[in-house]
Amino acid sequence: MRNWIGGAVCALALAAPVAASANMNDAFGNTVLSRYPDGGWVKHWFERDGTYSAEFSDGRRLAARWRIEGQRVCLNGIRPAFMMISRFCSPMIEASVGETWVSRDPLGRRVTNVLQRGR
Repeated sequence: MRNWIGGAVCALALAAPVAASANMNDAFGNTVLSRYPDGGWVKHWFERDGTYSAEFSDGRRLAARWRIEGQRVCLNGIRPAFMMISRFCSPMIEASVGETWVSRDPLGRRVTNVLQRGR
């Protein structure tokens, strides 16, 4: 089953189609992995209770609260502040476990994302 997830907020940003009634179910209990061309990566985890966490390949970690706002998923209260960003919103995208999509991070860098089963 395909569900709508906040893509990266994967690597903290996605450019993808939007749905009016977004559903995050496939993201729960799974991992959104964002890969950069230089080999770096970010793992993103969305929880049903609205918490979000991420781990970067260099060991950095982020935490935030996520919520759906219209046709976007937004991270609020990003800790520690990522490049002085404490809030970031991204369009919702449709993806099922195993699917990949390309997007850009907040700095405009290209990332390839995949929704992976499990943690």
